[in-house]
Parts: sequence; structure tokens; C-alpha cells
Amino acid sequence: MMIAAHPTGPHDTVLQAEAPGPETRREIADLFRILGDPTRLGIVYACLYAPLAAGDIAVRLGISASLTSHHLRLLRAARLVRGERRGKQIFYTAADDHVIRVLSDMAEHATEPDRGDMP
Repeated sequence: MMIAAHPTGPHDTVLQAEAPGPETRREIADLFRILGDPTRLGIVYACLYAPLAAGDIAVRLGISASLTSHHLRLLRAARLVRGERRGKQIFYTAADDHVIRVLSDMAEHATEPDRGDMP
């Protein structure tokens, strides 16, 4: 995907992106559907900056070990988290910097003040 910056004023930059094709749009929509579950989103946030074992994730989120495992399977299949075996445990982290950036940007967007219909 090509992204180009176009200044519209002295302090503004507008990014124009070439729209992805239908298959890529489906994949993106699937990723957002998976992240649309608050528990799965919480799991990914828990794993953003430090590896965590599944049991630690379950305790942190206050959910059962089996529910944690179920969600981790879906998140791994979607390539949003990855696991690394250490002895008998698997430690989970965000799959890559893309995941960190997307969630960081979405959190910033969700918490910014409403600017109305600014042009």
C-alpha cells in the first residue's frame, strides 16, 4: 500500500493511502472483528510490552485459564500474538510492532476530545 503525505496548511499533513484490494480488506475486517471482543483486546494489551504466561494473563484479566487459552488460540491464528516456549510454559507477546502501533493509535483516537466537524 502506498501512503503519501500532502500538506494542506502550515501545520497540517493529510495522508492519502491507496485503498487495499478486496481480499486485504476482508483480512483487515477479520482482524478488527477479533479485536472487537473486549477480553481478546485485553489479552493483547496485557502482552504488548512484556511476555506473559497464559496463567498470568488469566489472573490479570480475572478470567479462567480455559477461556484464556481459547482466546489465545484465536489471537495466535490471527497473528496478533505469538508464543515462545520456556520450559513447560508458553509466554505470549504482541506479534510485532504493527500490533503495538495500531493499538496505540486506536487508544489515542478513543481518548482524544471530540473536535466536532472540523474540516
